Amino acid sequence: MACSLSAQDSLNISSLDTKYREDQFYIGFTYNLLTQVPSNVNLNGVSGGLNFGYLRDMPINEQRNISIAIGGGIALDRYGQNLFIGEEGDNETIFTPINEDVDYKINRFSTAGIEVPIEFRWRTSTAEVYKFWRIYTGLRLRYTYWYRSYFTQANNEVGQTDIPEFEPVNLAATLAFGYGTFNLYFNYSLTPFFKDAFTSDTGEKIGFTPLKMGIIFYIL
Repeated sequence: MACSLSAQDSLNISSLDTKYREDQFYIGFTYNLLTQVPSNVNLNGVSGGLNFGYLRDMPINEQRNISIAIGGGIALDRYGQNLFIGEEGDNETIFTPINEDVDYKINRFSTAGIEVPIEFRWRTSTAEVYKFWRIYTGLRLRYTYWYRSYFTQANNEVGQTDIPEFEPVNLAATLAFGYGTFNLYFNYSLTPFFKDAFTSDTGEKIGFTPLKMGIIFYIL
């Protein structure tokens, strides 16, 4: 009986060596910055994000420590800043930086999107080692299915969910590296949120290109 168990153990290890992969769920938390904004536009309030999903790992070498991964996920983001987005009577969008002397409670831009991450992966893992160094880099294609600009002050509330200048499809470059479950994460959009958008007062171009920095957890 002991020999039979030993043989079974050997078969299991062999199977893992030739077939193991890092199929993983992921969840990340980020602090969100904005680039390509007018000179007098700044972040304020809460600016952060949550992203989660699943990646299918496909090793491309015999050691199975180099792979390509593709998956799907959801990203929820909020950008607290001082750019007011409204609408004039002729349905033309207003983009106006809020002066310091204006008293208001909230001004934020929020989004929810579906993401398709593609990663090139290098790691030091084996079939028996579950804590390892990793460097994952890649791209994320995103479709923003919901967005809202929200401004509120005493006796005034403005919410915009239809902005013609907004681009729902975005592409971002990503980098994750670390050891074990805990990893640093960077996400820089290669395409801006807004196209052909300019401030109403000075005519400065508005891109609203996100740069996200935070941590990401990979879970088997």
